[in-house]
Amino acid sequence: MIQSIADLDLSGRVTFIRVDFNVPLTPEGEVSDDTRIRAALPTIQLAIDAGARVVIASHLGRPKGKRDPDMSLQPAAARLAELIEKEVTFADDCVGDGVKKNIKDLREGDVLVLENLRFHAAEEKNDEEFARALAEGVDVYVNDAFGTAHRAHASTTGMVRFVRDKAAGLLMKRELDHLGTILDNPAAPFVAIVGGAKVSDKLGVLNSLVQRCNALMIGGAMAYTLLKARGKSVGNSRVESDALSSAEQIIKAAQARKVQLLLPEDHVVAASFDEKATPETVTEIRDGFMGLDIGPKTRERYAQVIREAKTIFWNGPMGVFEWESFAAGTEAIAAAVADSAGTSVVGGGDSVAALNKTGLASKITHVSTGGGASLELIEGKTLPGVKALEG
Repeated sequence: MIQSIADLDLSGRVTFIRVDFNVPLTPEGEVSDDTRIRAALPTIQLAIDAGARVVIASHLGRPKGKRDPDMSLQPAAARLAELIEKEVTFADDCVGDGVKKNIKDLREGDVLVLENLRFHAAEEKNDEEFARALAEGVDVYVNDAFGTAHRAHASTTGMVRFVRDKAAGLLMKRELDHLGTILDNPAAPFVAIVGGAKVSDKLGVLNSLVQRCNALMIGGAMAYTLLKARGKSVGNSRVESDALSSAEQIIKAAQARKVQLLLPEDHVVAASFDEKATPETVTEIRDGFMGLDIGPKTRERYAQVIREAKTIFWNGPMGVFEWESFAAGTEAIAAAVADSAGTSVVGGGDSVAALNKTGLASKITHVSTGGGASLELIEGKTLPGVKALEG
């Protein structure tokens, strides 16, 4: 059983909140997209309102265990202060005597943001001494960084056992509740939509979903490996030859469970993988051409199945959606999922980017903040950062 931060008495207690402030910065050192900071605001505000002495920690980028001013969390701390309309203290490290003093000086409702955890190599190594140092003086540990829950790092797992009380933040709890529904009790018909470049990257997800869903629809380059496994002509489309036997197993599993497996029946193709290539819609892909998006018949067929769904999980684009000529398939799926009356969960960076591009994210029941973490959870894997919160 995992407690929520809402279940705890935080008044006067040093509350360490692990967030995901891994945000993009402009060359001038300002936050260019504050989506992840905004996602953590409900948890942070709850702690402030409860009178906690709030300590916020995150990583940013890949500094490889060395201090890099270009990856400082100071811009994120400044943006947080603007969003909560409150002074935020910034510590120039995440452990050490200076940080101990910063924490000691906190009053109820005060907020301290620590410097980038990954400036220390010990963070990613889950070093016990570093974990103890992070936990020093902390009364309550809260993890609200679902996007890093699949990593066993000092701030996500190691320090938890050195803190008396532990809980999931509001964002983490929401992620676990919605993704848990997909795993444990999806209302039928349950429709899964999986796209992206490689079947090999999503074998675990596909194998898990085919055991749970009523319909599985495939798009993106990975569809051509499955079509090839079915004996279809795919021209010069991207095919993973070493994944063909795995693709055949997925097809057989769908047949055995009577899962409706939908693959593209028409395609938007081009003679080269180029943004400026001339698009052409075909039902049969000729040699010398490659599929770069699902065609209009496939879009309508997929949308029809989505309309009848009670539960939807979508991960991965239907084509090269970054290029306007090959974006219509992904945009059509985004619109269909947004218009659905069923419960919809979208996970994965590209799917979320496509939703944001179409402006439809607000119409989705739950948009996951953790690409890799959400996929590993759907696969049935244990996430170290979640397991650390149990009991």
